Amino acid sequence: MASSEVDQKFLGRLAKSVEPNNALLASMLFKILGLSINLAGQLVKARKQRRLDTTRVTGSLELYFHILWLSREGLVMLEQYVLPMVGDYVELKVLAYKLRASFYHIFVLFHNNPPVSPMGIATTPQALAAEMTPEPLRVDKGKGVDRSNPAAFLPPEYVRSSVQPTHPYEQGAPAPPPGFEGQVQMPNFTPEAAAAFLLPSVDYLPTAHQYFREAISLADNLLWGSHSLRLSVKTEYAAFLYDCVHDREGSRRLAKQTIAEVYEATEGLDDDMYDDACELVTVLGKMMKRGLGAGSSRSGGRPSPSVTQATAVSQSGESSATVVPPVPPVGMENPI
Repeated sequence: MASSEVDQKFLGRLAKSVEPNNALLASMLFKILGLSINLAGQLVKARKQRRLDTTRVTGSLELYFHILWLSREGLVMLEQYVLPMVGDYVELKVLAYKLRASFYHIFVLFHNNPPVSPMGIATTPQALAAEMTPEPLRVDKGKGVDRSNPAAFLPPEYVRSSVQPTHPYEQGAPAPPPGFEGQVQMPNFTPEAAAAFLLPSVDYLPTAHQYFREAISLADNLLWGSHSLRLSVKTEYAAFLYDCVHDREGSRRLAKQTIAEVYEATEGLDDDMYDDACELVTVLGKMMKRGLGAGSSRSGGRPSPSVTQATAVSQSGESSATVVPPVPPVGMENPI
């Protein structure tokens, strides 16, 4: 979530800066900002549930549909109104390309076919065949309501009391053509069919990966190493590699490389961007160790001093762990 908070800050800041010269672009950026804040809250709820129960009509299924709808609408606004107008806006161009990759990241997590994450609906060929098979209308015999009689669903005051209709609308629905009596069928609506109505059920993974590469390339070429927007792009890309591509070693390597770039950068930062950079470095430090057991070490040996320093500095304001000083050699306890 640290990455999305940085994106929201830049959305508001850039929308305000372009408003005097391009009111339409500023308006769309403000709309995407509001949508992004709403979507971030929905994603937090979905991640807390770990696995959405999309097999029946529950709050989880509504949450799933809401996430898909918000992501789809955000992508439409971004591609139709923002990307064509980014022009020479450096930070806005990087942010727009990053947001496009982020929306596709959500598609991969929640609606990819074949599924790559346990957070979405697992659409199988059997489920697709089932949703296309219409279910015939069944007539209950002996018990229950006879669904073949439309009057069974109407209140008594609406049931025709006379033999001959007194108004043309009392005749009800027109009769089916000859030979089609009793052949009325109702479609079998499933969660998969409803989700496919919002968004096609296809493989979004290659497209999302391509868009992340384009955003990374822009960030590397246009922004310096410690720029918080550049860190936001690489933080989400590392999460994408781990959760969707399942390239865990690549995710950890990217996180380690990004932290090293932060402490090799010589450009200055204002207070707000410095705080964002520290928070993102903290997240990247956790991603460096994600998937590794406690106390386990990789073949690469101990992390470099710059990475160790980055992790320690970024956690200075959030962790209460004490720093143990090094133990001096025997006989040198008091060298003075």
